[in-house]
Amino acid sequence: MDSKAFIKALDTIVKEKNISPDVIFDAMTVALQTAYKKNFDSKTNVRVDINKETGEIKVFSYLVVVPEIDEGREEIDEEGNVVEIPPKVNIDAQILLDEAREIKKDAQIGDVIEKEVTPKDFGRVAAGTAKQVVTQKIREAEKNSIIEEFQDKEYEIMLGLVAMEDQKNYYIDLGRTRGILPKSEIIPGEEIKMGSNIRVYITKVENGTKGPVIMTSRKHYGFVKRLFESFIPELQSGDIVLYAVARDAGNRSKVALYSTNERIDAIGSCIGEKGSRIASILKELNGEKIDLVLYDEDITKFIANALSPAKNVIVNITNPEKKEALAIVTDDNLSLAIGKKGSNIRLASKLTKYKLEIKTLSQINAEGNKE
Repeated sequence: MDSKAFIKALDTIVKEKNISPDVIFDAMTVALQTAYKKNFDSKTNVRVDINKETGEIKVFSYLVVVPEIDEGREEIDEEGNVVEIPPKVNIDAQILLDEAREIKKDAQIGDVIEKEVTPKDFGRVAAGTAKQVVTQKIREAEKNSIIEEFQDKEYEIMLGLVAMEDQKNYYIDLGRTRGILPKSEIIPGEEIKMGSNIRVYITKVENGTKGPVIMTSRKHYGFVKRLFESFIPELQSGDIVLYAVARDAGNRSKVALYSTNERIDAIGSCIGEKGSRIASILKELNGEKIDLVLYDEDITKFIANALSPAKNVIVNITNPEKKEALAIVTDDNLSLAIGKKGSNIRLASKLTKYKLEIKTLSQINAEGNKE
């Protein structure tokens, strides 16, 4: 095993795989200990020393000086089962004091007596034996490194490249690994082109049996939330707060906001000059409509705002405990309040977390006359 070549290869792995060199050295140490015991002396306890600067490898046999040979013992646990207690020191590594002093005159109990036993052709044998173990350790370390890197990116947006697709998924190149974008999680109606750059929302990061699994989405309501935070500087500074998002992907989203700075208009800032800011977000959402809703601590005002584009909405809280409310609108605002296939009232309900019922003034008056 060429020491210089080993160190050079190690430096390459460390840079390319972003793995700590200590992980590689630890893996090599274990592999070489196994190689020695398998090919030279299975009964000798050895430790392997790798010089981290030069790559030179040395093997040392060792013996631990003990007052008496410990072969382990058996004990009975509380449930009456026999439990084997192994010796504190491997039995092959134990040496009595008298025998130890024949090797080292001033030996004491607890001392470790070492002797270099590096075989001349150890490098050749060790290289072949260690390769598989080291490769496995590198894969494990790389997998853990990727998981660690992406753990902080869960529930965040990343920009990736559409690298591959199969029947159910797109695979997005995110740098050191690929994210999975299920076709069920794209925005309805959008076309995903191979080789194009695409923003995705990281929904889950986990350690799978075959490596890191990074699940992504463009349909999740969090995708809209993170887009706003990316494109609107006031959300990043805290001058505007995004309170909640309700989404019907591909159709419409409602985004509730409020300003913490009286000089800043939350809705106007998100729209931008001549609609420039909101246009960038709409483009990313494939034309999905967005209703910007002013959040209010007064729930009746918040519900009225959430039912936009309907105007002049009167809200009565009918059951505070069950979070139920009645919204009263004029006849010409009824269809706007309900929305196409009930989408507007459904999203307003999600946004405010209130079960909403809508009636017109005509219906209210008719009911009053009946009474």
